[in-house]
Amino acid sequence: MSQYKDFNFNTSDSPQSHQYLGQGLLRLLDPQKNKCILDIGCGNGALTHFLIRQGLDCYGVDASVTGITYASKDYPERFAIMDVSSQQLPDKLSHLAFDTIISTEVIEHLYDPRGFVKLCKSLLPQQGGQLILSTPYHGYLKNLLVGVSGSWDRHMDPLFDGGHIKMWSRATLSRLLEEQGFKVTDFIGCGRLPYLWKSMLIRGVLS
Repeated sequence: MSQYKDFNFNTSDSPQSHQYLGQGLLRLLDPQKNKCILDIGCGNGALTHFLIRQGLDCYGVDASVTGITYASKDYPERFAIMDVSSQQLPDKLSHLAFDTIISTEVIEHLYDPRGFVKLCKSLLPQQGGQLILSTPYHGYLKNLLVGVSGSWDRHMDPLFDGGHIKMWSRATLSRLLEEQGFKVTDFIGCGRLPYLWKSMLIRGVLS
């Protein structure tokens, strides 16, 4: 577990997924409404940097020391190390009032996704706080095509160290948010053709 938490990033470059996730996030985020954003699981900060350059007031946390080292090079005041099991913000960011939390391609790696969403809820205003999650998309048609093409072992290879341990559909991720008091307001499929999407973005709002 510690090996995964301390993942050693060796570049500050954006992964391919940021090309479609970044554009999807811009459809959901408005600097006038999303005034203070926390990116939990920001990795090397590439996506957070992209959002900052688009005029959004964004900060990032991650458990990876090397990731935060890369992230902090251009914006040292905006990034901090945080293990979500601590259940609290690092002192460096504790004075900020976040109205929005984003977490991209993280929840599929977590043993306790309910605990993670509860933590996010505790860091947000209970009226109007927004949580935006992305995760690889799994739906009936995509799952069927993966199965009939004989690609399931490669798609969900249990021998890939540090891989995904949860597969989410639109329905199951929505249910997770709704269990914790979020109203799901938006869904965006990202990458590839409709219903064969690589990932999905879902927004929940507290009310």
